[in-house]
Amino acid sequence: MTETGTPGTAEFDAPPLRRLRYFHGQMLGARDFQREQEYYRERLRLRMRCLLGYGVVCGLFVEPAPGHDDCADGDDGHTEADGTAVTAEHTDEHTAAEHGRHRAKVRLTSGLAVDCDGNEVVVRGGCDIDLWKALPPGERDTDTVWVGIRYAERPVEPTRAVYNDACADTADCEFGWTEECHKVVVTGCEPPVDERCDTCCSRGAHTTLWLARIDRADAHRPVRRDQIRMNVRRPFGRHLPTVITGVNWIHGHTYTIDEAKALLGTQDEDGGLLVRFSAGVRTDSLRPGVVEIQVIEGGSGRNASSWYMGGTFTQPDAACGEFTEEFRYRQTTRETLQDGDRVLITVRAAFLLDRCCRPVDGTHVGGRVPAIGTGTDTPAARAGCGLPPSGIGPWTSGTGAGGDVFESWFFVKER
Repeated sequence: MTETGTPGTAEFDAPPLRRLRYFHGQMLGARDFQREQEYYRERLRLRMRCLLGYGVVCGLFVEPAPGHDDCADGDDGHTEADGTAVTAEHTDEHTAAEHGRHRAKVRLTSGLAVDCDGNEVVVRGGCDIDLWKALPPGERDTDTVWVGIRYAERPVEPTRAVYNDACADTADCEFGWTEECHKVVVTGCEPPVDERCDTCCSRGAHTTLWLARIDRADAHRPVRRDQIRMNVRRPFGRHLPTVITGVNWIHGHTYTIDEAKALLGTQDEDGGLLVRFSAGVRTDSLRPGVVEIQVIEGGSGRNASSWYMGGTFTQPDAACGEFTEEFRYRQTTRETLQDGDRVLITVRAAFLLDRCCRPVDGTHVGGRVPAIGTGTDTPAARAGCGLPPSGIGPWTSGTGAGGDVFESWFFVKER
C-alpha cells in the first residue's frame, strides 16, 4: 500500500504474518518455535510502531558522572551495570593510553525507550560512559559529542545439546537464551533528523535513539551539567510537534515606555516582537489575525479599558521562502502607551501550520517560554517549577495536544 500526496510517507513496511497451526502428530523443530516467537514479536513491534510511535518513554537522562577517579571501565570499553550489557563502539585502547586517564565521563540513568522498529530498549541501573573511549578514533578531534542508545541482543546461558542435528547445523554447546539489552553509541558527527510526518508506514532508517548533545567536550576535563543538552532527544509518540522555543520579551516583565516602543518596533522597521519555533512553519499561514496585540489601560483612577494595536509581519512571505523558523510582528499604528498599561500578546497557534500541515503546539504552560538570549532565567522560570514535566529543559510551549493559543504579556511604566 502506497500513500500519495502526503509528505513523509512510504510503502507500508510489514512482513507477512504467519502463525504456527498445530495438528495432532505434527513434527516440530527448533525452526518452527523460532518462527512462532518471531510472529508474536513482530506483532508487538508493529503495534508499538504504528499505534504509539517511538522515542523516550521515561528516564534515560544523561548527567555528569558522580565520580571521575573511581569509574570502573573494562579493557574493551564495555561497562556493565546491573547485568545489562552496554557496549561502546570503536574502542581504541592504545590511543586512550597515550592520553592518560580521561575525565570526560557522563552517566546514563535507567529508563525505557522504544526505537523506530518498535523494539523496547530497557536500561537497568544506569551506567557510566567514557566519552573518549566510546568515540570512534576518527571522530575524536571534535568538541561536540552526541550520546545515544540502540537495541541489542546477546546469547546467554550456554547449554549442551542432547544430540546433534542430522544436518550438522547445531554445535555440541549452544546458548539457551537470548538476552535483550542495549548498546551505547557515541559520535562526533551530527546525527540525521527523522523528517517523516508519519512514522506508521515504514521503519525508521536510523535505529539509534539520541539522548543528549555534549558541548565543549574535553577528554581531560569533567563534563559539567550546563554542557549537556538533552533537548535533542525525541519524546515517545507518533509525531514530534512543533513548539515555540523563544520570544524576544520577558513574560510578565515591566518595561519603560521607550523600551516597549523599541520592542514593538513602533519607530524601527527592523524591530518588532520576535517568536521562534523548534522547526519550520509555513509562511503562508502567517496571515492577518494570527497575531494580536491588545493594550489594557492602567494608571490611576478608572482603568481597564482596552484597545487593539495594529501590526504586521515584517517580512513578506516570498522573502522567507516556504517555511520559516521565526517571525517578527511590529506595530504599524500611531497609538501610544501610557504608564500602567499592560500589553497582551496573542498568537493563535492553531492557525500556524508546520511542515506536516499540523498546528503548532502553542499552549504557554506556566508562562515559561524563555526570552531569547536569556535562557530560562526569567521571573516565571525562577519561581516554582525549574524544569518542564518531562524533566528536560529549556521550557517550550505545548502540552502535546497541538494547537491552542499562545498568550503572554508585559507591563509598561513611565520610567
